[in-house]
Formats: sequence, C-alpha cells, structure tokens
Amino acid sequence: MIKTNEMAHDYRFGDNGPKYLIRGPMCDMGVVVLQPGQSFRNHRHKEVCEVFYSLSGEVCLYLEGDMHMLREGDVLQCDPGEAHFLVNTGSVPWKGVFVKSPHILGDSHPAEPESY
Repeated sequence: MIKTNEMAHDYRFGDNGPKYLIRGPMCDMGVVVLQPGQSFRNHRHKEVCEVFYSLSGEVCLYLEGDMHMLREGDVLQCDPGEAHFLVNTGSVPWKGVFVKSPHILGDSHPAEPESY
C-alpha cells in the first residue's frame, strides 16, 4: 500500500510541471500544471503507456503531430512510442493527472520536433 497527499510533493519547476505522487513499483501517477504560455517538451516512451486526465483549464496535446484539445473531464492515452507534447495556449493554468504504466525509470526520451 502507498498513501500520500499532493501537498507533500513539489512540482518539478516550482509552480508548474509534473509532480509525482507515486513512483512505482507498478505504475507512476501524479499531477501536472502548465501556466499560460508554458509547454512540456516533446517526448516519447519506449515501453510505457501514459494517460492524461484533464482536471481544469485546457491544454493542447500534440500526439504524433496531431493536436488534441483537452478540457475538463477529457482523457487521452498515449501508447508506447507515440511522441507527445503539451502546450497551454489559454489564459488560465491547466491542471491534469497523469498515469504511466508500467513503472520504468528512464523510459522517457526526447522526440523531434520540439514544438508544432
């Protein structure tokens, strides 16, 4: 069993980026925030599936170059090998939940291009 609270964890970049709440042993789970105008780099996972659930605001998620707008309540799954890039083009922060499975450290790799 693993029990934690979001307030016990920090965002990677201060007030934005991913915040892991659980890291392994079976999956990773956390929240991610992008402030207006911010993006999270284009990357892919070799073996990991990543699912995004949008909690508030909206974000453009580019999956293999195709743009998908995620709004509150939307869910999008990125399969292994699919490049994905997030950018908040709105005027309010976007917050979402991510789940990655299986838990494999070092499975995230940069993908080209860095933006669309």
